[in-house]
Order: sequence, then C-alpha cells, then structure tokens
Amino acid sequence: MPGLRREELAALVGVSTDYYVRLEQGRGGRPTESLLDSLARVLLLDDTQRAHLYDLARPRPRPARRAVKDRMPDLTRQFLETLTVPALVMTRTMQVIGWNPLACAVFTDYAALPEAERNSAWLLFLDEEIAARHRDWEASARGTVGILRKTAGEDPGNPRLAALVGELAVRSETFRRLWAEHHVFEKTTGVNLMRHPDVGDIDLSYIAWATPGAPDQMLVTYLAEPGSKSAEALRILGSMAVSGRPEIGTRE
Repeated sequence: MPGLRREELAALVGVSTDYYVRLEQGRGGRPTESLLDSLARVLLLDDTQRAHLYDLARPRPRPARRAVKDRMPDLTRQFLETLTVPALVMTRTMQVIGWNPLACAVFTDYAALPEAERNSAWLLFLDEEIAARHRDWEASARGTVGILRKTAGEDPGNPRLAALVGELAVRSETFRRLWAEHHVFEKTTGVNLMRHPDVGDIDLSYIAWATPGAPDQMLVTYLAEPGSKSAEALRILGSMAVSGRPEIGTRE
C-alpha cells in the first residue's frame, strides 16, 4: 500500500518489523503461505503481482541449463506460416525467434537484424527508429520492463536475461528508472499504438498465446478492427510485403 512505513506494514500482516526487514532482504527463511497472502492483501497486489511475490519468496527449482539456442518448434513454425495477421514468437526474455512477413512489414525486418538485436526490449530502448514507431512509448517501455522483471522473479538465474538487463541498464537511463520501480507485467492482451513511416498510425490489439511444447515461448498475434483505417493500413503493408516476403522465423 503506497505510503506505508515498514513497521506499519509489519503490524498489518502480524509480524515484527525486524522479521519483515529480514524478509525483504531474503534472510527471513521460507515464509508461510498465509504470510504471503497477508502481504498480497495489504499491498493490494493483482494476480500477476501476487504470483511475482510468490516467485521471489519461494523460487522454483529449474532443470540444469544447456548452452543451446532458442528454437521454435516445427509445429509452431507451420502454424505461423498459416496466419494472415502480424504474428511473432518470443521467448520470456523478449527474444524474437519467429515472425511472419506482415509482422516484419509492421515492426521491422527481423531477418535483416543481427541475432542479438532481435529482441523487443533491446529494440524498444536502443533503436531510435523502432522506438519512434510506438506512439505511447512510455507505456510500451513500462510494460516491456514489467515482463522482464516478472521473468527475473520466475527464473532468476537466466544468463540471457542477466546479460540483456545489464546492457540495457548501462545504455539506457530510462530503463534503469523503470527497472528500479519493480513493476511486473504479464503479456496477455492489450493494444499497441503504432506509427508506421509508410502508412501512418495503426492501432493493433494483441493476444499472447502459450505455445504447446515450449512453455518458455509465446505466440503474439496482432489484430486491427475490421473496416478501420488500421485494417486498411495492414492491407497495404501486406501487399507491400508480398514481393519481399521475409522468411518465417529462424532455423538455428
């Protein structure tokens, strides 16, 4: 709850101030479920924030990592090829590993980028041309940082996430500010307000889908309201993309 001092918060959840401070510092042992529920209730956390609190307090064991590249499953690739709307496949660190031609026409030609730059967070904070395509850049940036913060709680030892956050923190003052807010966000549905250099403003609703067989990946589809100026803009971009037709995703 905004404005509460530590001793007030500790009193509301029924623990000593000393224990609450140790809990914040990760020295409080394994908190009980009832204590976590009390904290979530007092802090007015939503479902995503509550899940993040549990991830921080009770890290889930994860299998040992192998030094492999993110790979889009063949079935996901085949499904992506059938879609007639802009669509991306992303990992939990916002790495774009799959795309279709219309997504390239709307956002950027991912196939032409170095692999290290095929990351939505990297592009949003470090590529001025891509950043300029977001009409509400601050909202997009805050949501993106919230996704990375949520991933950090779920998978704190992820070396790719650590490298990405480290680079963005060094190179972007805004990223450092937003990261320090500890905001968490789960990408499910929403609206992207874009400004395309060729067709102007485009309003796109998105839906993020879990991909079967690859729980660390999500398929994100983007839709324009039928009959709208945004739908006409997508039609024009689709016609422009037919001749170039960037390849679908990557095959590393």
